[in-house]
Amino acid sequence: MKIIIAGAGEVGFHLAKLLSYESQDITLIDNAKESLEYADSHLDIRVLKGDATSISVLQDAQVEKSDLVIGVTSSETTNLTLCLMAKQMGCKRTIARISNTEFKKNTDIVDFRDLGVDELISPEELAATEIQMLLNKSAFNDTYEFEKGALVMVGVSLPKSAPFVGKTVKEAAKIYPELRFMPIALQRTGTQYTITPRGDTVFKEGDQVYFITAKGGVEELYNLTGMIKRDIKNVMILGGSKVGFKTARDLCNKRFNVKLIESKKEKAFDLADELPNALIINGDGRNVELLEEESLEAMDAFIAVTGNSETNIMSCLVAKSKNIKKTIALVENMDYFQLSHSIGIDTLINKKLLAANNIFRHIRRGEVVALTRLNNLNAEILEFIVKPESAVNGKIIKNLDFPRDATIGGVIKDGEGIIALGDFKITQGDRVVVCCLPSAIPKIEKMFF
Repeated sequence: MKIIIAGAGEVGFHLAKLLSYESQDITLIDNAKESLEYADSHLDIRVLKGDATSISVLQDAQVEKSDLVIGVTSSETTNLTLCLMAKQMGCKRTIARISNTEFKKNTDIVDFRDLGVDELISPEELAATEIQMLLNKSAFNDTYEFEKGALVMVGVSLPKSAPFVGKTVKEAAKIYPELRFMPIALQRTGTQYTITPRGDTVFKEGDQVYFITAKGGVEELYNLTGMIKRDIKNVMILGGSKVGFKTARDLCNKRFNVKLIESKKEKAFDLADELPNALIINGDGRNVELLEEESLEAMDAFIAVTGNSETNIMSCLVAKSKNIKKTIALVENMDYFQLSHSIGIDTLINKKLLAANNIFRHIRRGEVVALTRLNNLNAEILEFIVKPESAVNGKIIKNLDFPRDATIGGVIKDGEGIIALGDFKITQGDRVVVCCLPSAIPKIEKMFF
């Protein structure tokens, strides 16, 4: 597949990196020489310096032969203009990163597909949605839903009190005869290695474990992990950024009690007008006395989404010291992900990584219907639809020559989520959720395509 990416920032670089691993034909365009030099020296791709909306630059990139053009520069206007031009010049498919979510909500008034933009991606909206999902499953530090919750992925750091610490996967499964969850990936505390759990894998204290569960299985996981399900009602948000505003607005609509702290006075007044159901406080969220005056200890969740990663991390640590049930920090630097569990913050999120992952699922040959990458782990979760010609069609799972570095987490059949074990027969139309390391992806794709 020939892909052109405009914008060599974190989103563009991350996308190019993911795709270069799969030997895709990638051209990265940017005006910044430094960004391109870094990408050129670290990735097996072609780089092109210039304006992404220049006709001559696009011709040089052979846009007329491209399968996909992705606009992820910091300029919304540039991204949209690029996609409109690329489509007219012969590109098959286009994706644009936007910041104005009105574009997505009013497609009945302006349909961008008619103009040449096939997909619109808003990092801020993705981050706000991610925060809501994390609050809904408050004991877990990562979550992802397939088919509106038919299957759910949750991540948790195992406490010492978890009943199956010290037990194997097989032994843990026996605790609940009607198994409705499946461990799909694991990272030992203090290591960088991702393990695909098997029956003889032993759970240890501090392991970061990801599970796929069907409806009802989340309750089992609360019990099995020793985590306590806590109702989240009172939420404090630090920062009136776009992510902060969208999160506050959505939480207010769902009857949460929201306090939002914004340091800029004029912006705080604007937010007060736009968010009548939230309490807006003008002040410096780094001030511990201010947080205490605003009853920080009475909050169920603390969400830091200012434009400064260090401020977000430090304020979350202050909140954690006050025994806040759930802390979430927005960070710009992807390297910080390695710190989240070791320093005590429940979850770190990066809107650029969320955007890159969301875009990435549109790229996999058009066959993968959902995709997410696990925070901190070198693993992907893919959702495939089984076709008549798929090698897995009509096969029993235990008879499949499945790679060691991959596992089937679950199957959605006729809208119902099923934790599929060895005797399950995969048939046409099934939606199969697979967790795999990058090395296993080519073989997995051959089994489903």
